[in-house]
Amino acid sequence: MSAGAPLPGIQYPERFLHRLTDELSELYVGIFAAETIERYVLESYTALLRTSTVKAHLATRVGRFSKDRLRALAEAKGAVGRDQPSVLFVCVQNAGRSQMAAAIAGARSGGRLTVRSAGSMPADELNPDVATAMREIGLDLDAAFPKPLTDDVVRAADVVVTMGCGDACPIYPGKRYEDWQLDDPERANLEQIRRIRDEITQHVDTLLEQLEVATA
Repeated sequence: MSAGAPLPGIQYPERFLHRLTDELSELYVGIFAAETIERYVLESYTALLRTSTVKAHLATRVGRFSKDRLRALAEAKGAVGRDQPSVLFVCVQNAGRSQMAAAIAGARSGGRLTVRSAGSMPADELNPDVATAMREIGLDLDAAFPKPLTDDVVRAADVVVTMGCGDACPIYPGKRYEDWQLDDPERANLEQIRRIRDEITQHVDTLLEQLEVATA
């Protein structure tokens, strides 16, 4: 990793970031330059650090976020093959609606759909009542975390589904955009969140049918 000046207010765990950059450089050898991977790792770390109140999971999340962003960039550039459609779910905080939609779409497609989620203004953690409502239908969100909306995941998507985030999502030609009108779980009780969850399930089933993706 280069010895560039650190961003103000950020204390870099340099050994971890070096190791992560090296691991991802091996994974994407011949696809991305080391400088590109270094930049993605640092950007991902900085973005998650700003919203993370519990630092215990930060390293794991930075690794997953960096890896997924690079995968999305490779898909968008055609550097890696794709054999299934890709859908990006976007809401404001990535703490409720978009997380539920991604989990439900992933489960009901049986892995035959690439799903990602993001938020235009991500929260620090998921809404705990959302996690409870999802556990009731057998879906575990314990490993999920709010992620900022980035250009690479938008570019990699065939379909972008927005939920209450206005015009924050960049528009690219050739993509399908949908806006689902759903209440925000942030101000809802558990019973109301269950209703939102079930509405999302109906939307997901319709989307899968339109994409000709068989449900599991």
